[in-house]
Amino acid sequence: MKFNRLFLILLALTGLFFGNTTNAQTAKDSFVYGDLLPDAPELAARGKYGVGVQTLQLVNKKQLDILHSKNGKDSLYDRPLTVEVWYPATIAPDKNQLIEYDQVMGSSNDPKRPLIPFKFAGRTLRDAPTDKTDGPYPLLIVSHGYLGSRYLLTYLTENLASKGYVVVAIDHTESTFRDAAPFPSTLLNRSLDDLFILNEMARLGAKNGKSFLSGLVNADNTALIGYSMGGYGVLNVAGAGYSAQAVKFFGQMTAGSKALEMRMTGNEAYKASFDSRIKAVVAFAPWGMERGVWDAEGLKGLNIPTFFVAGSQDDISGYEKGIKAIYDGAVNADRFMLTYLNARHNVAPNPPPTEALAPGLHIDEYLRYAEPAWNERRINNINQHFVTAFLGIRLKGLDYNKYLDLKENSNEGTWAGFKPRTSVGLELRHAKP
Repeated sequence: MKFNRLFLILLALTGLFFGNTTNAQTAKDSFVYGDLLPDAPELAARGKYGVGVQTLQLVNKKQLDILHSKNGKDSLYDRPLTVEVWYPATIAPDKNQLIEYDQVMGSSNDPKRPLIPFKFAGRTLRDAPTDKTDGPYPLLIVSHGYLGSRYLLTYLTENLASKGYVVVAIDHTESTFRDAAPFPSTLLNRSLDDLFILNEMARLGAKNGKSFLSGLVNADNTALIGYSMGGYGVLNVAGAGYSAQAVKFFGQMTAGSKALEMRMTGNEAYKASFDSRIKAVVAFAPWGMERGVWDAEGLKGLNIPTFFVAGSQDDISGYEKGIKAIYDGAVNADRFMLTYLNARHNVAPNPPPTEALAPGLHIDEYLRYAEPAWNERRINNINQHFVTAFLGIRLKGLDYNKYLDLKENSNEGTWAGFKPRTSVGLELRHAKP
């Protein structure tokens, strides 16, 4: 016990005296989330653009406050949404594309997992001047899991911005590490948040506007990217209406509320929300199929090209009866499914932060990010490669088909874009309507 106490004191003092120097060195010289491993596939490399980042505070007014609606009486509130926007930027040669993101571990609604602030490095420049040379650029809207944050996939958001996209990641209110609230808010608001942000980006991106996004973003050419509960939401926005069972499940959690009916298959309000500006969807480990969120009729409504990413041992969203069942049931969509064999649910996020390795923490602070059988940095590079190929085809008309026209089992031969001996442990399925 004395040794452990002394070790912790020395560790704390080390952080006090050397913390700033260590962070600076990490950002400049060490591995940053999204950097390339030696075996990274071809399209994982960053693009030609510098990357800037800005934070926006938006408000979706007069929304249903499901957490405070009682006895059949609806309560309304102005729903705040913080978003992070990465974009092509003009970076002077003497400026380093380095940033520190502020994040927390833990959960605000779990006393056993207190919030622990930490910082991690990124390769972007805060408030950098926009580069409109080749704009306006396609819009990508990114939706995190439950719990999560807008910084959960920075390895991907920065990478895609460097390739000529405006990437907007949402902090879904009442669904982040900092403000976790009961699940009904997440079930109801995910798709609504996505649609609101799409409309806001179109407004802010209008020509002759005062926002930095004016003339920079083309919201008429949009893709949605969602992870876990984010996948649950983006699939619904793209046409996969929720089932009657999902509405019943929601009602049981909310003392009878039928608010989710507005996102249900066949509902007129739901059909009216379909948005032709959305050209593609990337769904990482989408949650809900094992809970009956979708039925066959609902999945038929998905007709937008979709790229699914799954772990064959996913124990959160499920695989055979979960993600693969969604893929199989989306019979009207041109769709792909990349499977990490023996991976569980964490096929999307950044790697575990160093702080998650500290002794004595709840193991879920590590398992929120880590994969037992995979190197998370390796997963990140592979995701960068395939998402680049899929979105490049769908939003930019690039000739990346060879990177998706592959043998289903990667073990049968080296996949296009992969270095020899490195395309192992993966499957890629493709089905057309």
